[in-house]
Amino acid sequence: MMADLKTAVNPILLSEEDLRQGIELLFFAYRDFTGEADLVLAERGLGRAHHRAIYFIGRNPQVTVSQLLRILKITKQSLSRVLQELVAENYVVQTPGPTDRRERRLSLTARGEELENILTEGQRRRLGRAYAQAGAQSVEIFHRMLLGIIDDADRPHLPEEPPLQQAAGPIRIRQRAAG
Repeated sequence: MMADLKTAVNPILLSEEDLRQGIELLFFAYRDFTGEADLVLAERGLGRAHHRAIYFIGRNPQVTVSQLLRILKITKQSLSRVLQELVAENYVVQTPGPTDRRERRLSLTARGEELENILTEGQRRRLGRAYAQAGAQSVEIFHRMLLGIIDDADRPHLPEEPPLQQAAGPIRIRQRAAG
């Protein structure tokens, strides 16, 4: 649910142009953030859905298929296709759950770990460079900004939230002057 941007107390005044520039920056940043990985994936006949699955399986060893479905917010059919390809190419292994044999647990193979490292290396480098250019406080501010964009319902799937040293005040949109 989006906060009411017009009636907030202690607002940060943002113009329509400020918000539109933010949207554009997110689009361009995402394009470049995923670009290197897209090339590596394409060489292997894989796509972004494969990348997301590999990444979150790597970050959550022994994740169940149902947990991964909730994280990725894709259909069971889409995930099934992606997992079949990743298992067939020996990037992912599926094992039965410890108590419920019908439950499928997912882990990366050594080959999958290698691919995950290749895919995220450029992204880690890009983020590290951006953090270094923006300064020490940028990490916390960036995390706070992204957390503000992510739906509340998805927060249980996130790593522990970083401590917020300063309360982030609400935002109010400043209307563009007519004329």
